[in-house]
Amino acid sequence: MAVKDHLLDAIKQFNDKIEKDAEFRKEVGDMQKKVNIDLGTEHYSLLLKDGMMSHFDEGLLEAPDIQILSDPQTVEDLFTGKMKPMKAWALRKVVIKGSLEDVMKLRKFF
Repeated sequence: MAVKDHLLDAIKQFNDKIEKDAEFRKEVGDMQKKVNIDLGTEHYSLLLKDGMMSHFDEGLLEAPDIQILSDPQTVEDLFTGKMKPMKAWALRKVVIKGSLEDVMKLRKFF
């Protein structure tokens, strides 16, 4: 499966959980964030707005609140379970830039 397909699936799972889980929906609340995913050779962006992830697109947004930097192989390994998130972070194969509050809150959702 291509990285884009993994990301689209993760967004669908997030949005499905928002619709079905009132506690999760309450925790996400009215958070609004612009997110860029820069994989070097692939670039994606999305919005977290009104409790849903939307506007997933190729390319990067101006002035994102959160930036995720990695590479396609690492993202593939994370989605397939070949690499654990903490290992990817410790090896700096995934770098997340943004306010500490945003990063800590969003990491709970995945």
